Amino acid sequence: MGVRKDLKRAKQRGDLVDRAPVEIVRSDGVVREVCTARLARTSATGSTGDIPYDNVQHAPESIILRRRGADGRWRPVTAAEFAREVNAVAKGLMAAGVSAGGRVAIMSRTRYEWTVIDFAIWAAGGQSVPVYATSSAEQVAWILDDAAVTHVVVEDDELAAVVDAAARDLPQPPEVWRVEGGALAELTALGAHLSDAEVTERRVAVTADSIATICYTSGTAGRPKGCVLTHGNLRAEAENTVELLHPVFREVTRQTASTLLFLPLAHVLGRTIQIACLLARIEIGHCPSIKPEDLRPQLREFRPTFVVGVPYLFEKIHDTGRATAERMGRGASFARADAIAVRYGEAHLARHLGTGKGPGLALTVAHALYDLLVYRRIRSQLGGRLRYAISGGSPLDRRLMLFFYAAGVVVYEGYGLTETTAAATISPPLAPRPGTVGLPVPGTAVRIAADGEVLIRGDIVFDAYWNAPDASRRCRTDGWFATGDLGGLDDDGYLTITGRKKDVIVTSGGKNVSPAVLEDRLRSRPPVGQCVVVGDRRPYVAALVTLEAEAIEHWLAVRRRPKDTPQDVLCDDPELIADVQRAVDYANEAVSRAESVRRFRIVPGAFTEENGQLTPSLKVKRAEVAKAYADEIEALYARR
Repeated sequence: MGVRKDLKRAKQRGDLVDRAPVEIVRSDGVVREVCTARLARTSATGSTGDIPYDNVQHAPESIILRRRGADGRWRPVTAAEFAREVNAVAKGLMAAGVSAGGRVAIMSRTRYEWTVIDFAIWAAGGQSVPVYATSSAEQVAWILDDAAVTHVVVEDDELAAVVDAAARDLPQPPEVWRVEGGALAELTALGAHLSDAEVTERRVAVTADSIATICYTSGTAGRPKGCVLTHGNLRAEAENTVELLHPVFREVTRQTASTLLFLPLAHVLGRTIQIACLLARIEIGHCPSIKPEDLRPQLREFRPTFVVGVPYLFEKIHDTGRATAERMGRGASFARADAIAVRYGEAHLARHLGTGKGPGLALTVAHALYDLLVYRRIRSQLGGRLRYAISGGSPLDRRLMLFFYAAGVVVYEGYGLTETTAAATISPPLAPRPGTVGLPVPGTAVRIAADGEVLIRGDIVFDAYWNAPDASRRCRTDGWFATGDLGGLDDDGYLTITGRKKDVIVTSGGKNVSPAVLEDRLRSRPPVGQCVVVGDRRPYVAALVTLEAEAIEHWLAVRRRPKDTPQDVLCDDPELIADVQRAVDYANEAVSRAESVRRFRIVPGAFTEENGQLTPSLKVKRAEVAKAYADEIEALYARR
């Protein structure tokens, strides 16, 4: 398999190993702090807006993007073409009245035009304010007002209506352009009379310390806060991750790197990955949806060499493989393939990391057999060329990571927040360690506080929340950013996240329970969709569980039951309850008896953005769920 040959070849390249030295600080024999040396030092005079122009100087004919046309075909876009389009739109923004330091909101799904507009704002000396396409009028009103946005670019008429409703009570409604109404052409025509020199004057006045963007958090605990990120933050993240990862992937895989971006560009992870790719001139394509049924065909067409996703994506690809096998009457075969993959991945990684002998003959033969029957189908779903993936947002189930490794795709985990300009840690490319989120990004340090909170310091850490000085002060501890997450460092400095500090449940017996571990494992097992673990000031831990629509459709089909069976009937179905119990048992394997889920309740419906129970980045709003399902929670603790 290509990916395992890559790792073997990489170990032979001494110049690719230990490129970013790690310093570890111990206290009483326990690792308390780890720091990774910088691989790139950001210039004080450069900004993110310079990237398209730098690319033209160094490689004008290089293909840096692929744009999907009306005929469905991917058309290449060179560095020179992209820079010309950015420059023309920047002129239009200036002609429309966007001032140096002025703020322009972008409200759209992930698409090529988003990228052009973002870089055009920076070229014009402005600041971009990304807004999720799923935001409500109330949320949009808050962001437009709080950030004093003067202009907005939306995707279509529907989102324009949301902005119009949001702007009704604003003292000065912003000017709005529609991408699907020809916004780029309109802006290009508007600024045609301006010279290139006028754009250059604006662009070169921007420095690394200048504000690049105000990114609003997803608001799991109240009103979103605007994170002020500078051009220095964005470039430190992009330049150091590129220097860490790209030489390894380029030299080892011998592929021309490319990726299909499908995460929302309003989310800091999707945004910084895009910046890093443009910086390294890695080919990018855009997909507006993360839904597996929308994404799979585009992955097969675009055929990326790596992707960046969230655990949900990898879970659904795995579940689709299982469901396909069951429909063909080969469910037991897939279950064996799954078990073989985990054993093989564990053994092979152990040999690579020098902690084991590797897979034996029988396991190797079994793996080769199931590669023909199962694993190659998984690779095919991902386009056939994919060798690497990065997963963030929440922990990826360890068994799932090992399954993909055995199937020929190494999934690296990372960890970060909007306040850390996306990834603060990432698995080193030559030393993946399942179950951890890796080492600090070069130029970054991680410390574990006395209470277990993860603290971060480095060039990627934001300066302040917009218009929120008290919140900005509260998140600082002796110069470190206090993340609100709990975790620990192993002997080699790898970080493991165990949960959110504010989410810790304290049972009436005094037991502290971090729900994230249980919830992440529960979600990884069909037919579970979303779930929430409860139990604060209660005698034991319990859970609310929703059903995943695709998994239930498959579950009913396999049992030849009506596909329109009502959810309230399914919630009380003994066979389905038994399946969910197996998922609960799997989750409980990771914790002690006192922390385990004792009771659960399957509830109809789903936690969604539309009903206010899910953020745009797919995080559950616990308070909203607790309010909506108060009766069901009480029933979990009623005497039987």
